[in-house]
Amino acid sequence: MKVFFFLNLGLSEVLFILIMYLMFFGSKNIPSLARNIGSSVRKIRDASNDVRKEIKDSILNSKD
Repeated sequence: MKVFFFLNLGLSEVLFILIMYLMFFGSKNIPSLARNIGSSVRKIRDASNDVRKEIKDSILNSKD
């Protein structure tokens, strides 16, 4: 089962990363880490949607 397809990480790799993070930084920082990851993913998704829209608009305009 693949958890993060774009990173090609499985469940065991994600668990290993989480355990290492807990060992180095502690559990207090997990909510801020999740917030930062969520906002980064949102920004990347918004940027890719903008690029797709630009490409689609330029294709439609070139046909006219």
